Amino acid sequence: MSLPKTVLFICTGNYYRSRFAEYLFNALAVEQKLHWRATSRGLKTQMVDGQGPISKFTIERLAARHIHLEEASRSPIQLTENDLVCADLVIAMKDAEHRAMMKEQFPFWADAINYWNIDDLDCKPAEEALPDCEVCVETLVQGLLVEQKSNARRRIKMAA
Repeated sequence: MSLPKTVLFICTGNYYRSRFAEYLFNALAVEQKLHWRATSRGLKTQMVDGQGPISKFTIERLAARHIHLEEASRSPIQLTENDLVCADLVIAMKDAEHRAMMKEQFPFWADAINYWNIDDLDCKPAEEALPDCEVCVETLVQGLLVEQKSNARRRIKMAA
């Protein structure tokens, strides 16, 4: 079987929203046998320097879903152009926040990626923002599953 496809989640610090989306997506992908894996990066990781490796809100919400973090101790990772090139699908967490950062840092990519509208803590508390993110990730997984099953049926028909 081929390598799984990759979805790249982007937020500002790679500390809260994108990390939550990454871990939730990967847990759901394994559970649903989806041939995709997620990773995440930040556009301005220096903004979370000294805050620890990952948001306590992310850890708490994932724990409530019985998702255990294997790599929670890794520090936030700064987005590079190579990350964008290597991903099959790229999603920034909030259009109003991240499109301008993308235009500044990666102008070629700014209009080539997808944007959600998941608020950061300065706009909405975690108890509201993370459930919004869950809905987006779950919808994404379901859409990719439909695509995966459709492609599998196509391959079977072509082989017959």
